[in-house]
Amino acid sequence: MATRGSRSEKVKRIFQQFDNNRDGGLNRDEMAALVVAVNPRVKFSDEQLNAILDEVFRTYGEFIDGEKGLTYDGLLRTYDDGAGDVDRDFDALGLELYPDENKGASIVSEASSSSIADERVTESQRKQRTTAWAGSPHHEIVFDDTWKLVDELEILLKRLQAKQAKTGKFKSDNFDAYSDAGWSRELGPSAELSEKKVYWEETGPDYGIFVKELGALRSRADGARSREEAFDGQMAIGRVLYEHQLFKEALISFKRSCELQPMDVRPHFRAGNCLYVLGKYKEAKEEFLLALEAAEAGGNQWGYLLPQIYVNLGIALEGEGMVLSACEYYREAAILCPTHFRALKLLGSALFGVGEYRAAAKALEEAIFMKPDYADAHCDLGSALHALGEDERAIEVFQKAIDLKPGHVDALYNLGGLYMDLGRFQRASEMYTRVLAVWPNHWRAQLNKAVSLLGAGETEEAKKALKEALKMTNRVELHDAIYHLKQLQKKKVKSNGGGNGEGAFVIVEPSKFKTVGEKTTLRQDLGSAIQIRAFQRITRLSRCNVDLLKKEMNEIDVPVTYSGSGGPQKSIRKPNLEGILRRLLSFLKPETFQGAVKAINERILSVLDETGSGRVDLGMFYAVLAPICNGPPNKRKRIAFDALLWRPVNEGSSQIRKVDAVQYIKWLRAIYVPSHGISEILEVHGETDSSMVSFSEFLTMFDDPDWGFGIMSTLLKLENGDRNRHGRRVCAVCRYPVIGSRFREVKSHFSLCNQCYSEGKVPPSFKQDEYKFKEYGSEAEAMKDKCMYFTLQSHKSP
Repeated sequence: MATRGSRSEKVKRIFQQFDNNRDGGLNRDEMAALVVAVNPRVKFSDEQLNAILDEVFRTYGEFIDGEKGLTYDGLLRTYDDGAGDVDRDFDALGLELYPDENKGASIVSEASSSSIADERVTESQRKQRTTAWAGSPHHEIVFDDTWKLVDELEILLKRLQAKQAKTGKFKSDNFDAYSDAGWSRELGPSAELSEKKVYWEETGPDYGIFVKELGALRSRADGARSREEAFDGQMAIGRVLYEHQLFKEALISFKRSCELQPMDVRPHFRAGNCLYVLGKYKEAKEEFLLALEAAEAGGNQWGYLLPQIYVNLGIALEGEGMVLSACEYYREAAILCPTHFRALKLLGSALFGVGEYRAAAKALEEAIFMKPDYADAHCDLGSALHALGEDERAIEVFQKAIDLKPGHVDALYNLGGLYMDLGRFQRASEMYTRVLAVWPNHWRAQLNKAVSLLGAGETEEAKKALKEALKMTNRVELHDAIYHLKQLQKKKVKSNGGGNGEGAFVIVEPSKFKTVGEKTTLRQDLGSAIQIRAFQRITRLSRCNVDLLKKEMNEIDVPVTYSGSGGPQKSIRKPNLEGILRRLLSFLKPETFQGAVKAINERILSVLDETGSGRVDLGMFYAVLAPICNGPPNKRKRIAFDALLWRPVNEGSSQIRKVDAVQYIKWLRAIYVPSHGISEILEVHGETDSSMVSFSEFLTMFDDPDWGFGIMSTLLKLENGDRNRHGRRVCAVCRYPVIGSRFREVKSHFSLCNQCYSEGKVPPSFKQDEYKFKEYGSEAEAMKDKCMYFTLQSHKSP
């Protein structure tokens, strides 16, 4: 990573290389030559090049020196804003630092790392450092006395670091490889933070002395001759503390700066960065919104900061779980600064997070095109390609990420998952082993390693891996996996060593599955209900009280808009809809809420937003949610009807148009039971007249088993009984304990779980022309049935 000094010198060399007329500015022709030269792989059209130049000259207007063009300070600021990569561009141009410049940079480096015994800073060193500091828009220092504060604070920090290092309390670790599974880690609000994570001991006496002395420096800053100088001092103190990763202390200074100059963008921006790093995402978002408000009110003065504010605001929203909203801000950043590869990468990752894989891949490919060595972008592109089914290409992209950063945990972990999906278990095991080499306590990698070893037939090694996973966590998934492994081992022994039992089943066509008794669920209905139940679990909508939908309808004020067909609608943009979902699912943690939004976007919003406009009919959305929320079935249906009444076309009436009711049933079936067919509903059973439907008539349509949502009765059965266990009984196919309903074949007496019954799986040893199943919700029902059978048998006996 380039030091501050070498970074500014590299920008100076780039500037000098293209300032052909040596007038101290880059005019449009010179700037165009620079853009083309640092992007040798891109073939710009004249329109693209002019658009980029227009944007640069507009955004950095304060750095345009008449006909001369963009000044050196302006070019340096574009790099500070993330519009380009200094090191990459410098290397691409084949430039070298002058020997004198290298020497100067070396002196600064040596001075900054010198021993505490020589704590005084010489005037020449201060000038060199001042050049570097003043060159950045985020930490300009205006007053000379501020530099005295900075120098004294640096001395205090060195002293504290030395004392904590002696006692072993000061730590510095490389945290770049550590990240949450599935996502590349980016400490978004600051590209300036070191890749070394610093741990300060904040409870000891040395730290207490440091805080006291820091307080004295802050008081000196506040006691400056003017409000502007006090602001300058507090901002500089906060900047130094932030660089040394003392975020709580830095936040105090930035907050004080906000009080001194509320309409200055920089303190809000910096405070937001601190709050984000401290995990206070909501407060960070509020600070970034204040920064955005100040930037927009200040006109062109703060234009250079807008892209970064948008990016950081998006990252803070992601921290809250609001990924759809984050996408909007990443797009804004990319529009304002088309070369902002990091904004494109974050946009691609966020789109992947909400299930829009094709758009995600496109954004990530653009980011990689601008920055080919962007390992995190390669990693997330690999995940998007895997989701799109382009597995071989995904493997290549994951491998590229690993080549760029061999310890990239996410790339290794996700590539392991891809190999698992392809059945290449040995390769998957190798990937998980590499994850554990970097992150020894990654229990999911340890568990997946065990599963991949089991798939590869290495049962003993799988057992060892599971035991290691148990040492890391006591989660129920591990106990289920161990129980499953034991069941497979038992089956292997019984079959005299004939395979490990996995995959031992045949699939029977639906016509051969018969039911005994009226209460036994049909196989196809159960399959659809299981999918809806799984959707309820992912979104946690089964924990959302249906009354909350009614409350939202009563409280929210949505303006009426007109669709392409001309009808009035209360439509809403997806990011705004995400805010409503956040209120409905307020009990969820951010990462769980992200998963819920992704599932809702893929399954519901993609259907309701037929035209891809990004807007959704809110009344129809409420009506579609109601049947799968928590509450009595009749109340769910009533609120679905009320949601249709709430739409502008029916508002103020006690009835809804029949065409709307038919359309609603069509959406319900398209979203929740697509396998049953929906395309012919409107043609066969729909009517285009203006007749109206009462609530009782609506219920008849809703409960129709063939053309309505009659599947709801099966869904209710799953909701009420899918936690029921049946003693020690296991499914004859998957060997897992039977949970929920048990389906017993009346002739051969084997039992199936919900899942295997719905998929038509039976053990291969029981080959019959047809299979008759009886459903038991609990073992008590089975015992009662058994007693009745013996009673009937005894009555038949003479």
